[in-house]
Amino acid sequence: MVDGTGPPLGMRLYWASPSEIRLVEETLGTIRVARRHRAGRPRQKPQRVIADKGYDSDALRGRLRWRGILVIAPHRSNRCHTPPQDGRVLRRYKRRWRVERTFAWLGNFRRLVVRYDHSPTIYQAFVHIACLIIVLRRVLK
Repeated sequence: MVDGTGPPLGMRLYWASPSEIRLVEETLGTIRVARRHRAGRPRQKPQRVIADKGYDSDALRGRLRWRGILVIAPHRSNRCHTPPQDGRVLRRYKRRWRVERTFAWLGNFRRLVVRYDHSPTIYQAFVHIACLIIVLRRVLK
């Protein structure tokens, strides 16, 4: 999960086999954003999630709607139900390039692209270090 400006907010690392739809809620659980102008519990729930076509599922939309989160994703061509969003909401999908840019930033770290490590904990540590470097670059700009 990344912020609207690009820095990573939360991360969950899994093997390649599970569907991304199953991992969304666990990944949302890793987000902790401090409140700017007041003290209190950090925010854990975004207002909206902008995702690709792989996240277009009625079950996922229902679960996240129950939590008060809007899912903005293009519709699959094989949908059985009518699309839940019109073009006005999907205009926000244009901002997805910021997520892809963050993936490109992570791809600049050679250690993450070329897998030297076979241990998932070591790989996760390097992903955390890469995310930390990305956030520090944004803060120090």
